[in-house]
Amino acid sequence: MKFLPQCAIWVGALLLAWNAHAEPVTVASVKYDETVTLQGAPLQLNGAGVRYKAVFRVYTAGLYLEKKVGTPQEVMALKGPKRLSITMLREIDSTELGKLFSRGMEDNMDKAAFSKLIPGVLRMSQIFSDHKKLVAGDQFMIDWIPGTGTLITVKGKPQGEPFKEPEFFNALMGIWLGNAPADWKLKDALLGKAAANPS
Repeated sequence: MKFLPQCAIWVGALLLAWNAHAEPVTVASVKYDETVTLQGAPLQLNGAGVRYKAVFRVYTAGLYLEKKVGTPQEVMALKGPKRLSITMLREIDSTELGKLFSRGMEDNMDKAAFSKLIPGVLRMSQIFSDHKKLVAGDQFMIDWIPGTGTLITVKGKPQGEPFKEPEFFNALMGIWLGNAPADWKLKDALLGKAAANPS
């Protein structure tokens, strides 16, 4: 008979631990759920952090994968859906952001590989140019959907046709996870190697 109360206590403790674990991760006042669903597939938050430029917080980013990994190579090798979710922390000219992303892709690829992706890079830059500016609180997502391609969603609206080449998504991820990332601390945070930046 003593077993039942002990069992109930153990189950209760387990549920409390689970609920605590399921709490959203807060990064610079932006909440990232521990799990999201993309195309019917559950994804886990691999890591989240803040992109700084000088002393200024520019945006937060959260990386969602089918399972947690710790290296860029493992991220690229995963075959399932993937999502990078970005929320702006300050106003920025969208055209400039598109140029920065293009440069980030180029800085993390050899010239021959980058040249093959130039049509996609130009289309991506145009997507951001069309929005003129992004302000604090605006969100965009970069999704990899197997069999479909890379889909960019800005403020909740999908932007045109998917980018079909798998290389394009990996090239985009190079901006944050490559050998010359936009922000080294953010790279570590996305790979789960550093605590998320305080709120």
